[in-house]
Amino acid sequence: MDTAEQKKQLRKEIKQKKNMLTGSDAKVRANAVFAEVEAMDEFQSARVVLAFWSLPDEIPTHGFVTKWSRSKKIVLPVVVGNDLELREFDGTEQLEQSNNYGIMEPKTGKIVDPKDIDFAIIPGVAFDKKGNRLGRGKGFYDRTMNLLGEIPKVGVGYEFQLVDSIPVAEFDLPVNRVICQ
Repeated sequence: MDTAEQKKQLRKEIKQKKNMLTGSDAKVRANAVFAEVEAMDEFQSARVVLAFWSLPDEIPTHGFVTKWSRSKKIVLPVVVGNDLELREFDGTEQLEQSNNYGIMEPKTGKIVDPKDIDFAIIPGVAFDKKGNRLGRGKGFYDRTMNLLGEIPKVGVGYEFQLVDSIPVAEFDLPVNRVICQ
């Protein structure tokens, strides 16, 4: 089985496990994950944080983003063609569903240079202990992480998203740390 086929199979397996997760369990796990993120010295000292507004099948980030936007500059991705444009989060009223992926994105926030970001929270379908991540297959985050430089990049998810090994292609970039509950 080639790398693309292995990735497709792993995405399918993780999706089945996500479908078995209850809303209350997801919330408890998310709270534990983000408590661990918040306890990191690198997060505490960061001024500009790249996060993401979660889709229904991702670990919920809405509370985290809203909470920390009061004291840090929170940046969210906006899909523009084949890339992610990084925009400052200005509140939930500025979010709109604006693409084929169903992602809520900030439409009015200032564009942020990736070099200005101090800390990044990265979504993934799955991660392994080496920090390799499996995304949805479009390469958006790999291209974006390439622009971020040597900052902490933390993958977040549920414990079943942490697997023994992720099939890796040459363009796939790892995160520095994975936090799953």
